[in-house]
Amino acid sequence: MTDVTLLDVDGRTRPLSLGEPAALQRPAAPLRSRVAYAAAHVVPRVSGDNVPGAPADVDWDATLAFRHHLWSWGLGVADAMDTAQRNMGLDPAATRELIARSAAAARSAGGALVVGVNTDHVADEVISLSQVIDAYVEQLHFAEEQGAGVVLMASRHLARAATGPADYEQVYREVIARAGKPVLLHWLGEAFDANLRGYFGSTDSTEAADVVVRIIEQDAEKIRGIKMSLLDAGAEISLRARLPEGVAMFTGDDYHYVDLIAGDGERESQALLGAFAAIGPLASAAIAALDAGDPAGYRALLAPTEPLSRQVFAAPTAYYKTGIAFLSWLNGHQPAFSMVGGLHSGRSLPHLSEIVRLADEAGALEDPELAARRWNALLALNGVESANRVLVP
Repeated sequence: MTDVTLLDVDGRTRPLSLGEPAALQRPAAPLRSRVAYAAAHVVPRVSGDNVPGAPADVDWDATLAFRHHLWSWGLGVADAMDTAQRNMGLDPAATRELIARSAAAARSAGGALVVGVNTDHVADEVISLSQVIDAYVEQLHFAEEQGAGVVLMASRHLARAATGPADYEQVYREVIARAGKPVLLHWLGEAFDANLRGYFGSTDSTEAADVVVRIIEQDAEKIRGIKMSLLDAGAEISLRARLPEGVAMFTGDDYHYVDLIAGDGERESQALLGAFAAIGPLASAAIAALDAGDPAGYRALLAPTEPLSRQVFAAPTAYYKTGIAFLSWLNGHQPAFSMVGGLHSGRSLPHLSEIVRLADEAGALEDPELAARRWNALLALNGVESANRVLVP
């Protein structure tokens, strides 16, 4: 049976018969036309004490199996990023272990891996610029020792300590100088983390972009690219056009990635997306279509996933991780719909119901029968009976 019940915000239910999964094949050769990383989540241990405020108790087998799943589709993995619940359930010790374990798994699988480097192991909220630099460098060297590529994530500590653009330029200059290999920068907008408002010294994205360009130009040979997550396609296109030769734009825009990856005929964005963790097979097949010179096929596969991604990343956007874990559970990649820090409670049942509907439309349910069983059971557990019935009193 692939019939499911959808739940509206007014408590009414309606039936839906799920369609067939998209007919996709794993790529026979590495993807060529775009570099694509899926920002992966972590799976909690079912019997772990993963309540708000508790240290993360991770199911390492399931967590690493999900990364192997992404690698098997030719995608790279971006790990220990905000999708892995950094600062929202994944504590510094678990983050460090995740980086080490993922790096070892990437070596065994021959998979591409980049990991987030931040300052978030420092408990004090307010520290000096020199301490920000030292904290970044500590994590940077650990990641490089594991053999992982590095993403310099936006730092809450730096956002608090900086008094203007010059402070950002100083910190990035000194941290990048200590990197052994080219790094990716990361511009994470306040929709994802309100603590990062005004990052790079201005709330005006054009003024902040000027700072980013100066940072990149002074160390272009040591910067592989920048992941931009402002959910503002115009701002990304504008900055993309200003990047020096050899420095790539990696879109982190989970609202507009189809056009941004396709490009404008002159430049295109690579991908580093939390959305790709939810739609890995479709993302892989879409890029393979570009490899084959089939842009129409690319759009046919990927365009239907954008409404799904917009729902997953709907405001409050920081809770998109719940939708990523939910789809992972529906698709059989984890045994329970649970998250470290208890974050699986971060979205309502009607919100999740709309994810089910849009995932079906996009062909993103890898096993519709399993998805139907799991979703219907979750509704029943919460007192929702079959379609055309309201909540059980």
